[in-house]
Amino acid sequence: MLPLTNFLRNYKARNLRQDIKAGFNVALLDFPQGMAYAMIAGLPVNFGIYSSALGSISGALFGSSRFLMLGPTNASAVLLLSGFLSLNLSDEQRIIAMPLLLLMVAAIMILGAFLRVHTIIRYVSRSVITGYVTAAALLIIVNQFKHSLGIITPRAPTFLENAILLWQNLTSIDLHTAALSLSTIAIALATKRWLKALPNIAITLALTSAIAVGLQSQGILFAHLPAVPIGTWPLSIPTADFHLFDELLGVAAAIAFLSLLESASIAKNLAAQAGDRVDIKQQMISMGIADAANAFGSGMPVSGSLTRSTLNYESGAHSPVSSLTSGLILVCGALLLGPAIGYIPKASLASLVILVGISLIKIENIKTFIGATKSDAATFIATLLTGLLFPLDIAIYVGVIVSIILFLQKVSAPQLVEYSFNDRGELAESQRKEDDEQPAISIMHVEGDLFFGSTDVFDAQLRELSQEPNVRLIILRLKNAHNLDASAALAIKEFAAQATKRKVKVLVSGAMPPVFNILKKVGIADVIGIENIFQYTPENVTLSTRNALKRAQEILGVSSAEILLFGKQKKGADDLPSS
Repeated sequence: MLPLTNFLRNYKARNLRQDIKAGFNVALLDFPQGMAYAMIAGLPVNFGIYSSALGSISGALFGSSRFLMLGPTNASAVLLLSGFLSLNLSDEQRIIAMPLLLLMVAAIMILGAFLRVHTIIRYVSRSVITGYVTAAALLIIVNQFKHSLGIITPRAPTFLENAILLWQNLTSIDLHTAALSLSTIAIALATKRWLKALPNIAITLALTSAIAVGLQSQGILFAHLPAVPIGTWPLSIPTADFHLFDELLGVAAAIAFLSLLESASIAKNLAAQAGDRVDIKQQMISMGIADAANAFGSGMPVSGSLTRSTLNYESGAHSPVSSLTSGLILVCGALLLGPAIGYIPKASLASLVILVGISLIKIENIKTFIGATKSDAATFIATLLTGLLFPLDIAIYVGVIVSIILFLQKVSAPQLVEYSFNDRGELAESQRKEDDEQPAISIMHVEGDLFFGSTDVFDAQLRELSQEPNVRLIILRLKNAHNLDASAALAIKEFAAQATKRKVKVLVSGAMPPVFNILKKVGIADVIGIENIFQYTPENVTLSTRNALKRAQEILGVSSAEILLFGKQKKGADDLPSS
């Protein structure tokens, strides 16, 4: 039975209308994005469109998420580009290698699903992803500048080499091409600002194509994308080349791992917002099937797309039927609109890709990871520098290795257990039954190390706590929380933001100076209010929690309330600290 059928129980006509609307919105974004990502990877642009269509359909039929949209992404496309450059493959050789590479990625993904590889991603710090994405963005930008400026340069596998080649050839800029690129950027920024409800990428490509056609009549020529004959969808057959298999293995493993990280993060985030559960194992299987389909359908690797998945969610999608709708629209577009692609100037698409690359560089996140802890900074810098100096698949491996080494230097995730007051007024492990009165205030006592390796466990415990029906306020007691890093702090921030949406207030007590500083750096005070963070006071170890309880009663407008405590189980209730 297809996983899609699980979403179709009690499916109604209004749900179909919602899904068709969301699917149409996503398809309008997906078509030009697919072309852009194919261009990033150095492939014909129709490969990106085919991949988007097959990814959307496969994700709808076999995926476990209502909202996740599969298709080519920035991260996977630039990793593909880096792999091709490191192997020095020509355009023709890339097209020959793609089916085999896709089949390898599919096999790794499906095998990894059954081996439960997804359980290890909790040990990969966010600083690895931020470092990789930053390096990838810089490679995207420098690699597309030659198209936007009309410069011809040799191929190079790394950011540094591409930057040097670009600098050496700046004197050969084509002014007409550069002017069209600047016009493209201006139109894109203007439509994004003043026409937010419309597909700005599609509008920009249409307008700049019209400009290029008009200038062509005046004798000013531009390089255009190759047109695709109408009704054409070529099949591709993986080649049985064991030498090529050996060369592509490292790239295939890196693409599979990166796709897993991307997709799991996006699927979990959207599922949490909608109150859903997502099966990452099934999601890996769906990505493997999509990659296998692309191996025979002239596509490229798929991953979960943040922009398209978010648009799908915000457009009111009810089920994966929205993804199926988007895929079918893309199939029609791929078969019918191929000749129109030949009117798009290569410089215009390259300029849009540069804007996409710039948008991937998150300065605030970089500041957070550099300034939070030494381990965050070391992991980020190691991944970034490796990505700038070497092919990007190596950066993924280096970042993960550094992240795990630093993880092994710390203790494992905290174990949390529910505590409450017993009949004698003493703290003890809770024996509360289902029909007992639910508490209005919940206190979570966190004891031990709280860092990226424990983020998933901690986040799950927070979400479980917030599901208590009558809980209106949560106090996080962080006095004995050690080694708090940016990943865990961001998890607290995200939880606080989601709790606020559910009208559940979050307070923090017992924050030691190092913990308080990291909380400030990631902006938690902006979410819950600085007045709701109570620092630890050495002169009076109980003061911060007492003040937090007083503040909680003020917020709730009560003089007393039922209280539930969570804490790390040690020898017994008497071992719990008093603050």
